[in-house]
Amino acid sequence: MSRLFLLISSLVFTSFSHASNKEAWDTFSDIGAYGLVGLAAAMPAYQKDWEGVWQAGLSIGSASAIGLIGKHTIDAPRPDGSDNKSFPSNHTANAFASATTLYIRQGWQVGLPAYGMAAMVGVGRVQADKHYWRDVAAGAALGVLTGWVFTDKLDENLQVIPYASSRSAGVSLTYVW
Repeated sequence: MSRLFLLISSLVFTSFSHASNKEAWDTFSDIGAYGLVGLAAAMPAYQKDWEGVWQAGLSIGSASAIGLIGKHTIDAPRPDGSDNKSFPSNHTANAFASATTLYIRQGWQVGLPAYGMAAMVGVGRVQADKHYWRDVAAGAALGVLTGWVFTDKLDENLQVIPYASSRSAGVSLTYVW
């Protein structure tokens, strides 16, 4: 699975690294950010690691929510002048939250290419004239922070499964030794 991710990352990077126009960089940053978000949820789901899916959701959701609050409270114009919601970069926050979750849960073999793609998302946002470097740096820091706060290293012996029904809710813990 990590080889497939590395191959896809390389192909996407190669395809767009020579892009010179803003629309191509904008498209690239969309694909990169949303692709990482999807991968951060899909890999643990494929592995039936429901705790990993939950942690990815918390990491990415928190980064996105904090980023949106920042956009609506900090009056920072975008470089292209389209609006005043430049700070922080939510694309970058989501990409780095996803990459951090993948790194912690799946290991460096998946995490390292994910961080590379997240960095390229940040470059893409600047090249597309959607953000300044400060916006991207803040988004990256936000994503890394929420990733580390909400993600635990995968322990195949421990399984934590949240549950909810119309009458109860809780967490089921199972440990095999």
